[in-house]
Amino acid sequence: MKERTAIERISEMEEILDRASAVLDGLEEKLEEFEQIQSDIRRLETYYTGKDWKKDLKLDESGKLPEDLKRGVLSEDGIYDLLEKNKELLLRTGNGEEA
Repeated sequence: MKERTAIERISEMEEILDRASAVLDGLEEKLEEFEQIQSDIRRLETYYTGKDWKKDLKLDESGKLPEDLKRGVLSEDGIYDLLEKNKELLLRTGNGEEA
């Protein structure tokens, strides 16, 4: 087996450095966004567990909301799944408490 040259090693390591730097920079940016969205997620959870969500759902079920109104927030599974995913990611990043 032939030994790699210094140029081959350096080139390979340079590629790894470039890829890793790009990934880490992107991750850092996304983590900042994740941290910043937490207050909005808490507001969403308060809405979902409070009276307003139930009132809004009844309005929708009785046909009192405009047909063209985006209403994914009234999907029980949509909010629940998002809140669970958020909890999992908080734990993964060390920002949440163990259950």
